[in-house]
Amino acid sequence: MNSTDPTNHHPLRDVAQSPEATARYLADVQRVLLEIGDNLELLARETRVHLRGTHVDGDRWYHAKLRAQPVEKALKAVQKNLDGLTQGLETTAYKRNEFADKVNKLPGERQQKALEKARKKNPQIQAAQNSSPQGGQQAPGRGYSGPASIYDLGRNRESA
Repeated sequence: MNSTDPTNHHPLRDVAQSPEATARYLADVQRVLLEIGDNLELLARETRVHLRGTHVDGDRWYHAKLRAQPVEKALKAVQKNLDGLTQGLETTAYKRNEFADKVNKLPGERQQKALEKARKKNPQIQAAQNSSPQGGQQAPGRGYSGPASIYDLGRNRESA
């Protein structure tokens, strides 16, 4: 399959490529599932009332309840699975954003690792970078290497 073929374009391809679009799509699906969950809860209550109220001649008071339990249990299992599904959608949206953040940070991390590797192989690079005047440091060769303690930060001395 050629992914650049315009005749083979699937609408979810654009959604999958953007973390924001993925989150919006999963939120829409979750809203629909939550509405279905509300309807299932109502159905479970109404089913319970109807099934437990259905008595046959010769029943004892608990027979209707015993007959209703398998149906109630099945509906409860469906609701539990639906709750797990909605939680899974939230987790998926979070992990998709986490993936995008990790991918965006990766080039910088790789560059940093390459610099560290180069510094380990050639310590002169590190010495050259440290000797350049940056921050509060003075140029090398003046006999002063910077404050010796935090109490020396306020003093600007030229000699030791």
